[in-house]
Formats: sequence, structure tokens, C-alpha cells
Amino acid sequence: MMYRAFEFQARMFEPVRDAAKFALAAFGPGLEATDSRFGREMMATWSMVANAGFTHTRPDYGIRTVMVGNREVAVTEEATHRTPFGTLLHFRKDTEVVQPKVLLVAPLSGHFATLLRNTAKTLLQDHDVFITDWHSARDIPWTAGRFGFDEYVEHLIDFVHVLGPGTHIVAVCQPCVQALVAASVMAQADDPDQPRSLTLMAGPVDVRINPTKVNELAFDHPYEWFEQNLIHTVPLPCAGAGRRVYPGFLQLIAFLSMNKERHIKSHLDMHGHLARGETEKAEAIRTFYDEYFAVLDLTAEFYLETIDKVFQRALLPKGELTYKGRPVDPSAIRRTALLTVEGERDDICSLGQTVAAHDLVTKLKPFRKRHHMQAGVGHYGVFSGRKWEGQVYPIVRNMILASE
Repeated sequence: MMYRAFEFQARMFEPVRDAAKFALAAFGPGLEATDSRFGREMMATWSMVANAGFTHTRPDYGIRTVMVGNREVAVTEEATHRTPFGTLLHFRKDTEVVQPKVLLVAPLSGHFATLLRNTAKTLLQDHDVFITDWHSARDIPWTAGRFGFDEYVEHLIDFVHVLGPGTHIVAVCQPCVQALVAASVMAQADDPDQPRSLTLMAGPVDVRINPTKVNELAFDHPYEWFEQNLIHTVPLPCAGAGRRVYPGFLQLIAFLSMNKERHIKSHLDMHGHLARGETEKAEAIRTFYDEYFAVLDLTAEFYLETIDKVFQRALLPKGELTYKGRPVDPSAIRRTALLTVEGERDDICSLGQTVAAHDLVTKLKPFRKRHHMQAGVGHYGVFSGRKWEGQVYPIVRNMILASE
């Protein structure tokens, strides 16, 4: 019923957005010509109303070109492999330079993989980059079957097989656990395609260490609470009608409520920038919220199994995790170099939770292991922004290069 109510409310607001778009088109040019304060304020208000609301559509990556050496080359997106639940997307560069293959593993946690746009573009300078472009469960027919923790790991293994030998994995945030499991399973099978390096960035390998508010939410509620209160059924006319999901809008609402004052201030700032004609400043804020308000639904089984296995029982660090019924043994990793990265001010995945991976790969030689703690950044600063580009990325690049 909650999902139906959300859809009804969203559809009820559509005429309001349409009216604001019409007002901008019909009266905007005249008001702009008068250059009056009242006119600018009205245009700013119409603009914000026209762009308000959540969407369920993946934003554009917007990566058109990238610098390779001293030359700017064109970038095009190609679907290398596709399943109902995700696409292995290749950022193909117009160059004959051979570079290391990198599988960038994006979170499946309420937002689209475009959240890693800056991560991907930075990696593209020196690497042949592929990304796990996950699909929203709202758009996946129930006939496609289940997609839980094991299916996520299976997708990663299949994607690595598609890329072939010599692949490097860079996992960001939540999928650090699944990426480590995939590398472990491949090592246990002595798979010839097992990755050459594995970089885990700000991921919850062991949430028992320095628990955050996010971790405490999982600790303080029983499994049944999540199942009864956060899982809903996709309504008609969505393609995934009938599928049980954790709606992305629920996660977004929770994030907004955690920092309500900051988000209100950002929108007031955007209104002020628009009214003063500071289009670049306003566009920067709008671009962020266009991405932030594009929500992705998770399958119920993946969300609940992640809550259970990763956040409540911490099965991997306790040595109790299984994949398709068989024990997962990270100590089997001997050929895959390991780099872990954490942010000093990360309040989502705190210090110690990612570096814990080193305690699990007990048979990996010390020279194949490295950890980096980035000072002065929070969660997103680990993989996006100036410090990622200038301080974290060179370490990631060097680890990949040393593992070639």
C-alpha cells in the first residue's frame, strides 16, 4: 500500500511540474527581459518546481571524452554483457593504447551506478574500464526470478569471466563484501580468470568494528522488522509489478531526514543562485540532486540477505559465510593483490571495517597487501572529488600497475 500511495502522490504532482514548465516557457523570456527582482524570483521558483521530485530513471554518465596521456579521446558506452538484473557496461575509448582491464563494482543500495561517475572517469585515464550497471528491480519482471546475495556474487564472477584473464576489480562501498567473496570463490576453484588485484574502498567487511549509526540500525532491529516494515510490492503498471522490493525512495527519505537542515539550505541556496543569475552555481547543486533523487529499487531477497549476512551476523569475518551452500574461505586468495582504502571521517563505513579484509586473506604474501587511510574525507570523498583524484587514485593506479 505504501508503494501505491507513493506512486499516486508522484502522479498527482505531475500537473504541478507541467504547469511550472509551461510558465517558464510562456512567461520566462518576458520576465527575463524586464530584469526585475520579482521576475527573477518567480523564474527561480518555477525552475525548482519543474525539476522537483524523485525519478526512477538512470541518469546519464555524461563521460564523452577523457585524457589519455596528452591526448583527449572520445568515450562511448557499450553493453558488453547483459542479464535481467544488470549490464556489464564498457566505457570504450577511441584509442589503440592497451591498458589494464578494470571491473568497477558499483553499490546496489538505492542509487544507480552513475553515482560512481567521477570514479569511472578518473580510472579511465589509465585503464580500460567496465562498470556493473545494476537495473532497478521495479523494472525487472518477476518471471526473471530471484536476485539475492549469491546471485550478486555470481554476477561478479560471470562478469570477470566475460572480461577474461588479467582483470582488476575495484569495489566501492557495500559490494566490497561481495567482491571479496567472489575473489575467494574463484581462488578456491583455482579459476584461471581470478582477478590480478582487488581494491576495496570504504566497504563493510566487518561491521562489528567501530559501528556507525547505519550499523546500529541493523543491530537494534530484528530481521523480521526489516521484512515487515521496509519490503513492499511493486504496483502496476511497472514492468516489475508483483515483485517484492526495498524501494529506493525509502532509503532516500531516510537519508534526507538524517541531514534535513543541510538539504533545505542547499535548495534555498539554489533558489538564490537562480534568482541572481548565478547559473553555474545553481547547476552544480541541481546536478547533484538530479543524481541523488534518481532512486533504484532493490530486490527484497538481496536487501534482506545483506542485512542478515553482512550487517547483523557478520558471517564473512566470522568464517561462517557460504556461497551456494559451500564455505567461503578468503585465505585461499594467494594470487590476487589486495588494496583497502578508508576515509578518516567516514560516518557510513568507519575506520577499521574495510582494512579487516587483510585479517581474512591470511595466506596472501605481505608484499601483495596494502592499506591506505585518506585523511580529511568522509565516505564519498574516498572515491569522488579532489582528494580521490589527487591522493587516493594514484595509490589505486600503482597497485594495479604493480599487479600487471
